[in-house]
Amino acid sequence: MNALVTTASYYRRYRPGIPAGLAAMFALEAATGSPRRLLDIGTGPGTVADALLPYFDEVIAIDTDPQMCAAAEDALRPTALDLQRLQIRHARAEDFVPPAEWHPHLVTCGRVFHWLDQPRFLDCLHEYAAPDAALVVLSDRDLWTTDGTWQQTARSVVQRFLGEQRRPGDGVFGPSGTPYEQVLSASAFSEVTTATIPVHREWSIPEVIGYLYSTPFAAPHLFGDNGDAFEEQLTAALSSFTDGGLLAEENAFTVFTARRPDSTGRWPG
Repeated sequence: MNALVTTASYYRRYRPGIPAGLAAMFALEAATGSPRRLLDIGTGPGTVADALLPYFDEVIAIDTDPQMCAAAEDALRPTALDLQRLQIRHARAEDFVPPAEWHPHLVTCGRVFHWLDQPRFLDCLHEYAAPDAALVVLSDRDLWTTDGTWQQTARSVVQRFLGEQRRPGDGVFGPSGTPYEQVLSASAFSEVTTATIPVHREWSIPEVIGYLYSTPFAAPHLFGDNGDAFEEQLTAALSSFTDGGLLAEENAFTVFTARRPDSTGRWPG
């Protein structure tokens, strides 16, 4: 089994998207001129780009994983048939160079900012983003960090099979880095506002399994030959928490919107 392909396919099917109202809020952050341009960093299978595609004339979505790029192409191309309107690029955010004279008005980092060399990325973005560009960094809590009873139970089952520490692939997670607001405030995009947007979700147990398989800490290949046993034990453990076959989750998106202090229409020096 190809772990990368499997993770990408689970990601597209089971990772929650962003609510329509949140996408509309992000779109308001971009300039209203034409063409409106969106750069989506760490697009994965195109989840954020998909929600924002109706609001922009041109979209470039980048990811470091070629399998995720392929998944994004499959998901987004039917809506954006024009090649000029949508480009999927296999690239690191810190190394990405946009086409000549292509300057994004909105840059989104959905659930990916923690993986970046953040100061380097922000320095690069300062070089090519439109003068009035907005950077939106958003994240919600995953099933490892939420504190609901059934989420804690799911986490304990994962730990029973994979160990106590959360694993990004074959390693383990280290301590949290510098808070996002502090990183952004130290960059050219130092005007930062923060919002918390509550979201209610309902999951079936197969959807929880699919979500876990989409994560680096519970990817299918980590379980080896114990995948079936893991699914059986997780199903048994979560069954008592369901209501009408569903598990309720109260989550929230934390959204940081960052701009340059001097958004007067001139290019950065």
